[in-house]
Amino acid sequence: MYKKDSPATTLQCDLSTIKLPRGCQLIELPNVGDERGELCFLEGMRHIPFKVERVFWTYNVRKDAVRGNHAHRTCSMVLFAVGGQLTIDLDDGETYVALRMDRPNVGILIPPFVWSRQFDFEEHAACVCLASTPYEPDDYIYRFEEIDNHEL
Repeated sequence: MYKKDSPATTLQCDLSTIKLPRGCQLIELPNVGDERGELCFLEGMRHIPFKVERVFWTYNVRKDAVRGNHAHRTCSMVLFAVGGQLTIDLDDGETYVALRMDRPNVGILIPPFVWSRQFDFEEHAACVCLASTPYEPDDYIYRFEEIDNHEL
C-alpha cells in the first residue's frame, strides 16, 4: 500500500516556489470579491489546458478517509478544493509533494502517471475535479510500482 508522510505545504504562499512532480501545475483562477462575497470562474481552454470531458466532486468525506490513491494512464485532471480544506499528495516516482488545498481558486493539474491521494478532509470540505477524458476503468493505475517504473 502506498503511503508517504510529509508536512503539507499551504497554498498561502508564492505558488512559484513549490516544487511539483513532472507535469503538475498549480492553476490560479480569477477571483472577484466584494461585500456580497467571492466569485471564482474558469473558461474552457483559457484556464484549463485541456477540453473538459468529465466533472465530478466529492463531499461529506470522513476526516480519516483517503480518496484517489491511484494514477491514470491517459487522463489529466485538475482538482479544486472549493469548500473547506484537504491535503493532496502527488508523486511521479522522483518528486513527492503534499499540498494543503486551502484556496478555492487554486487547483492542481495532475497529468497521467502521477500518483495522487486526497486525505485529511475538513468537515464540510468539497472537492471538484475536471477530467480530460470520460470515465474509463482501464485508465486507472492502482499499483504505485507501475508509476515508479514508468519512463519519465
